[in-house]
Parts: sequence; C-alpha cells; structure tokens
Amino acid sequence: MNYLDRDIYGMYKTSASEQIGPKVSHRPGPNLMGADTLVGNDVCNLKDEKLGEIKDIMLDISSGRIRYAVLSFGGFMGMGEKLFAVPWSALKLDTQNKRFVLDVDKDKLESAPGFDKDHWPDMADSSWAESIHSYYGTKPNMDDPVH
Repeated sequence: MNYLDRDIYGMYKTSASEQIGPKVSHRPGPNLMGADTLVGNDVCNLKDEKLGEIKDIMLDISSGRIRYAVLSFGGFMGMGEKLFAVPWSALKLDTQNKRFVLDVDKDKLESAPGFDKDHWPDMADSSWAESIHSYYGTKPNMDDPVH
C-alpha cells in the first residue's frame, strides 16, 4: 500500500482545475506529508526486493524532527514479525513507485538489531541510537538533544 491509497482527505490528488491552470499547488506533496499517510508504505531495497512496511513514525518532540521509521519485516499477518527502528535519513522516498527505498540487502536487514512489538528499545538512549546509526551507515543529527 502507498501514501496515495491512504489519502482520505485528497491531499495528494490534483483536481481538474489544477491540471489545466498553472502548476502551483496549495496541497502537500512529497516534501510535506501527513504522518498517517506514511504508515503502511512499502519499503524496498535497491534490488527491488520488498523489505517490509512502515509500521510507525518516531518523532523527536524536542527537536520536531522525525527520528526513526519503525519497519516491520517477516512474519505472517502480524505474527512473528520483527520490528526495526531505521534512521529516517536512511530512507529515500521513491515518488515514481510510491514507496520508500532502504539501501540494505535483505540478509543485512534480517540480522539488524530489531525488537518485537511487546519489547521496544529505549530509543532515547544515546548508545542505542549510535549503534543503530552505525549499523545503517547514517549520522545522527548533532542538533538533536539525545546525541
């Protein structure tokens, strides 16, 4: 599923008058999106293999930034799935295919530090955050209070 499918308010659709007139839109687009439209988006890798889907978005309240996307991988109908906190900066929006891309092999994701739905890590812990950023090859934003 993708963000256009969950666009219950029509935020990302263009009306006929907008298509005929100038290309100025007063609607959100790929650079500004509602968090509820991101949950459920597919995540693939550069080999076009499906890695899972976004289950949640973790916001840093003090900085106002998205810190992590919680990605689900494996399992069947929510049973046995593993969750991963992926740094937001590791994900790229693929607007053509309406999904996110994470530059990791499936095997690397399977062995990534993960958790189950009943045992979430302390994502505010700086050592945990450093290990996650190190695993995905991203850098924490030094302006964020946790780092």
